[in-house]
Amino acid sequence: MRSRQFGPRVSKDGVSFRLWAPAAKRVDLLLDRALPMQRRDDGWHAVDVPGLTAGSRYKFRIDNELEVPDPGSDFQPDDVTGPSEVIDHGAYAWRAKDWRGRPWQDAVFLESHVGTFTHEGTYRAMIDKLDHLVETGITALELMPLADFAGRRNWGYDGVLLYAPDSAYGRPDDLRALIDEAHLRGLMVFLDVVYNHFGPEGNYLGHYAPEFFTAAHTPWGSAIDYRVPQVRAFAIENALHWLADYRFDGLRFDAVNHIFGVRDEIPLLHELSAAVGDLATETGRHIHLVLENGDNRASMLDSAEDPPRGKFRAQWNDDYHHVWHVMLTGESAGYYGDYQDDPRGDLARALSSGFVYQGKRAAFWGGEPRGEPSGHLAPSAFVNFLQNHDQIGNRALGDRLESIAAPAAVAAALAVTLLAPTVPMLFMGEEWGSRRPFPFFCDFQGGLADAVRKGRRIEYEWAYSKYGDEVPDPLAVETFKSAVIDWEARNQSPGKERLALVRGLLAVRHKEIAPRLPGATFGEARAGADGLLTADWIMGDGTRLHLIANLSASELSPPRTRPAGKPIWGGALTDRLLPWSVLWSLGEV
Repeated sequence: MRSRQFGPRVSKDGVSFRLWAPAAKRVDLLLDRALPMQRRDDGWHAVDVPGLTAGSRYKFRIDNELEVPDPGSDFQPDDVTGPSEVIDHGAYAWRAKDWRGRPWQDAVFLESHVGTFTHEGTYRAMIDKLDHLVETGITALELMPLADFAGRRNWGYDGVLLYAPDSAYGRPDDLRALIDEAHLRGLMVFLDVVYNHFGPEGNYLGHYAPEFFTAAHTPWGSAIDYRVPQVRAFAIENALHWLADYRFDGLRFDAVNHIFGVRDEIPLLHELSAAVGDLATETGRHIHLVLENGDNRASMLDSAEDPPRGKFRAQWNDDYHHVWHVMLTGESAGYYGDYQDDPRGDLARALSSGFVYQGKRAAFWGGEPRGEPSGHLAPSAFVNFLQNHDQIGNRALGDRLESIAAPAAVAAALAVTLLAPTVPMLFMGEEWGSRRPFPFFCDFQGGLADAVRKGRRIEYEWAYSKYGDEVPDPLAVETFKSAVIDWEARNQSPGKERLALVRGLLAVRHKEIAPRLPGATFGEARAGADGLLTADWIMGDGTRLHLIANLSASELSPPRTRPAGKPIWGGALTDRLLPWSVLWSLGEV
């Protein structure tokens, strides 16, 4: 693993500090005294402090005027504007010493937000829920971003100190304890990371390192300039930091289509993948990298490249979600308008080749062609889901699918999603059909708070316009509290029935689907206007996986050609398909 440039370095002799501040003429390290840092021609300022230990707090002073935290800070006990704390990453005594991860074929994700996953909202409190995940059949806990953000509540996408896990949830060793306990139970842990922008409060980089940013903009602020080697190193080292110092099993990269220059092949993502591959080789670990990419760039994906050598294991498949949402709710606003013409046909396309948009023009995307052909990829290159934080939280009320769709229809969608040879993901509480909302929330103050309120209404006007004052105030603590999931509901009807369904489906997945995923390929899928859906895939062991589903509220006749093979879900095929019934079988090619 390459030597880290950003952040303090702890050794037996003391601590070394570095700051890349090319625009600063003078930088002082502030401890209990001020120590001048040596400026080098490449913009780095450095000083060694013998005898200093972990736990020490410090800041940097720029040109005798501005005091700032370390952009490579490992912890901010007093939030983003406070002093940084030196952390010794080698001091934690890992219990799961032999953990090397799990292969990609085993992945079943649960996306979660630490602050609303439990009433306590901490890393430590999450440990008590890990056994539930194992019993359900979840194999991968994915955490929404942890990088230090301003205030006590946030989705995590406003991080400004990317190396520091936010203190709202606990200390660094509390996070390590969560990951360690997950590994002891056979659970992978993933982290969502954001490299397309910094949050709007607490980022001082522009004052002393303006080269970090370009004249371009993202929907959330100034774009980061990864053409600059030091800036590219900042992101790559950050990814390695989470994977090595905290032993995360993988990363999910937020909205990479909004990383400046990705379309121009600036090599950030390729270099990052290769660096992670080196770490995986050195440690003998399974490490998985997943993209969110609105451009549907199939050329960036290869689920079989192990370890990563420039590509990414899979992509969150928004197309799959949007099609199901349109089918189950009839909604047509915003991006759902691009899936109105033939949603059942679009679902068949997603099941038979991954993306719906593989070069077709999309109105929501400005009428531009979107996506690349994806049918040649393995089905496991797609993470499919019916809900996630965005698709719930960017609704005006943060309401979940269970609140707006028929239960039988949602159950059918789950039966398709959890057994298809793509990689499934649930959002926390979805396994028992939670109706607890997940509205957008944050904790800014003053003018920034007002700007956030206004900006949300403008950006999502198509979702907010009809609700008026009913829309929760994202700055109110009550909005945050409303999102804490209702664990008690899993033991009551209808939660316990939904949980039994999900557990049953995932038990079949782990027995019949996951062992056959390596080498699996897409087959064909057909959808009729009446709601009859058929699909098949060639699995890695040469068997054929068949799906027959009635995605309607009426009885249907089964297809004329009946697949041979053993039923694995839904029972044997009869002369009538009941409403919202889903049948899976395995047979010979």
